[in-house]
Amino acid sequence: MSSLPEEPQDLIGIGFGPANLALAIALRDHNARGSTQVGLSASFVERQTGFGWHRGMLIEGATMQVSFLKDLATMRDPVSRYGFLSYLHAHGRLADFINHKTMFPTRIEFHDYLEWAAAHFAAQVAYGTHVTELRPVKDDHGDIVAVEVLTGDGNVVGTARSVVLGVGLQPHLPENVRVSERVWHNHDLLTRLRDLPEPVHHRFVVVGAGQSAAEVVEHLHTSYPRAEVCAVFGRYGYSPADDSAFANRIFDPSAVDDFHRAPEPVKKALLAYHRNTNYSVVDADLIEELYRRSYQEKTQGRERLRILNASRMAGFDPRRDGVRVQVEHLVAGERSTLDCDALIFATGYRPPDPASMLHGLTGFCETDEQGRLRVGRDYRVATDPSLRCGIYLQGGTEHTHGLSSSLLSNAAIRAGEIVRSIAAHREAAYRERVNA
Repeated sequence: MSSLPEEPQDLIGIGFGPANLALAIALRDHNARGSTQVGLSASFVERQTGFGWHRGMLIEGATMQVSFLKDLATMRDPVSRYGFLSYLHAHGRLADFINHKTMFPTRIEFHDYLEWAAAHFAAQVAYGTHVTELRPVKDDHGDIVAVEVLTGDGNVVGTARSVVLGVGLQPHLPENVRVSERVWHNHDLLTRLRDLPEPVHHRFVVVGAGQSAAEVVEHLHTSYPRAEVCAVFGRYGYSPADDSAFANRIFDPSAVDDFHRAPEPVKKALLAYHRNTNYSVVDADLIEELYRRSYQEKTQGRERLRILNASRMAGFDPRRDGVRVQVEHLVAGERSTLDCDALIFATGYRPPDPASMLHGLTGFCETDEQGRLRVGRDYRVATDPSLRCGIYLQGGTEHTHGLSSSLLSNAAIRAGEIVRSIAAHREAAYRERVNA
């Protein structure tokens, strides 16, 4: 689909990753119940030419960090036809998966599930469409009642009474680092490795201490048996993720209620207390596996896995046949030089600034003392009353909704809450017109 319907939609979703895919499912379920006088219409736009979610990190054997029950629908509707169990049943693997005795499918299988679900909504998605601006549409009274969705060349691809920004997280690189043939973010790992010239130095350098960094180290160490893999990070060792039962409650739907109504000092404290559930931490099993490999190599006298802890990358110089990396040990202050075939930054992701897309709408949006958007519990941006259309955020709301803001954990519940909010505002507008 190359364009959206010409008539105004009730909502247009910007981005079609797991978050807005869950929204499409919740909307279809909502309409199927016939619970509103006026059905909700929706379309989506996606920059990629087809559905894809972190394809560059679909490493063989890597598993999800959340239970399969936290799929696109189950937490909201356990009998949804779009849940992971329905996917398994449709593919004839339900009994096999049960016998597997795991709550954590491989990332490859879960991505296949996401693609299966996305295929049910292909007619509603304009793939290959890069949205750069939302332009206000005013009525005769000067109120903003809809927005036009524009691409970079100024074309209007659709108009909607509400927009849902679900553009996902963006790979983060240290300042002044530019991607090149041999320097990249782990987001593109598998793609870049396929195009990498024949190794000359038989060495890789990986910067970062989180789950993705450890997965990259393990993958390179396995896939390149002749190569040395150097893990560079400021910590003394990989830190285990806290996935204990009580700590995991921070991702429960009820925790979002608690967080949203908490005073600002409590919000900050909760984020600080539980950062080790999600940020710069590694699954304990993977830590044990990397340590096992490191120890075995020491006993055999050939260390291919090098953990350069308490260190930082002090600089690098791209060369014709590789990259020369400077590594500084933070304790001793000593520097060493590593000539490698590729330098991979596993330095995390950041949510995009919604204001970069809102343009003419930003002046109508309320902000807090730190300049951050005020967002209601229903994920609707607080706005001036003259802006009557809805702006909803899927991501970029950690300051208002907590750690699950951009995570899969609450995708199903969050989507249902947004649909209910849009439906409530739509019904109110419908009654207003009827009673006028």
